[in-house]
Amino acid sequence: MEIKKAAVAGTLESSDCQVTVEPGSKGVELSIESSVINQFGNQIKKTIIETLDRLEVKDAKVTVVDKGALDCTLKARVEGAVYRSNDIVSDIPWGGAVR
Repeated sequence: MEIKKAAVAGTLESSDCQVTVEPGSKGVELSIESSVINQFGNQIKKTIIETLDRLEVKDAKVTVVDKGALDCTLKARVEGAVYRSNDIVSDIPWGGAVR
């Protein structure tokens, strides 16, 4: 899926994350800021990259500000931001139905 415009999903509340996606041209450029980066940074990155791969996002600038979100929250926020960037607002296949 192509990132057509900048979009944001999520909040900066505790146990949540804010994901911003923007069009890119050099593959996926990922920036992560997290209060738990030392403990869970590798897992956060893995979850984000796997979700982008499942959505077939090839070129994007992705910024994540994490406040201790669980993997399911990270996935939902990445999906939400990608769908918003494409103006997809109905019949959304949440949770991995996209192949």
